[in-house]
Amino acid sequence: MKKTKFLNKYMVPILFLVICGIGIYIARPPLAYLTGELARRMVRNTFLVLALIIPILAGMGINFGIPLGAMAGQIGLIFVTDWGVVGVKGLFLAAIIATPIAMLLGHFSGRVLNKARGREMITSMMLSFFILGIYMLFLLYLCGSIIPFRNNKIILSQGYGVKNALKLDVAKGFDDLLKFNVNIPIGTQKIAFEVPVFTIILIVLLCVFTIWFKKTKIGHDMRAVGLGQKVAANAGLNTDKIRIQSIVISTVLASYGQIIYLQNIGTLNTYAGQDQAALYAAASLLVGGASVSNASIPNAIIGTALFHLMFIVMPQAGKALTGDAMIGEYFRTFLSYGVVTVALIMHAYERQRGLEEQRRNTRLKVQKEIKAN
Repeated sequence: MKKTKFLNKYMVPILFLVICGIGIYIARPPLAYLTGELARRMVRNTFLVLALIIPILAGMGINFGIPLGAMAGQIGLIFVTDWGVVGVKGLFLAAIIATPIAMLLGHFSGRVLNKARGREMITSMMLSFFILGIYMLFLLYLCGSIIPFRNNKIILSQGYGVKNALKLDVAKGFDDLLKFNVNIPIGTQKIAFEVPVFTIILIVLLCVFTIWFKKTKIGHDMRAVGLGQKVAANAGLNTDKIRIQSIVISTVLASYGQIIYLQNIGTLNTYAGQDQAALYAAASLLVGGASVSNASIPNAIIGTALFHLMFIVMPQAGKALTGDAMIGEYFRTFLSYGVVTVALIMHAYERQRGLEEQRRNTRLKVQKEIKAN
């Protein structure tokens, strides 16, 4: 029974571990390349994945609306690039600009999601598409016309509108602030990767904040709302306000996560940079063994490692098997969408089973009371 529960709980991470193991066996990538690439992806993506935990605590499910926060972070980076502020100063200034925008978008998102109880995830996804239209209108028509821009290199030839791709002057601002290299020889190969200490400190601070937040009054209130909104409301909690607060926090954290992600890459895809933020972050969290009703920091870290290990290995495995790396790329895309789909189906199944069990227990209780009388 315990083995069955364990397998049911950790079925997805075990499956991904097996897939990654098979991929490594087939591709046999150099250990230095594998560890270096995985370390870069972990540093780049973990903050965004951790931003999903607090809404799950409040019973909002996976916040597929984090592209709203990503857009806010990108707006901050665009203004910083126009003003010519570089390095760490530019990144912190971008975060300051992004914060009020993310708070406003998060509050709007939370109010909308309160009107769509039980359908928060699909609603947040559709909401991100709606805000994307406003985001594009802002960058294509307002920037350079109504909002003055000084740097003509980032403006389209027509005199207004931001270009599709920007090279960021703040690239590696956090990563290069404090770092060291790790080189550990193992036989004929070696483990080699760069450790961006300051970026890791930011990720650790978010982990500490999440642990601390869960122990605060508002954290306990969110947990109560997540366990049962009606019970929490009867206990005097303002469930609507608490749910909005969880989305605001998640959206603000997502804006910071996108800034960390983009400074690591060094370039900004202006109009599509936020497209995959929600999908890849959600898939990473679910791969780590989380569900849409329960998630933790280890789920986020383990899931990010496994999900991006698959991203590294599969194209090489596909090339080794078929001579075409695109085969592995297709398989990787299939799995990233498939994990989210399977996890949502499993959640719906478990929820339905729980409701049926609750109804059965209630019926048995009533029957016992009738017999006793």
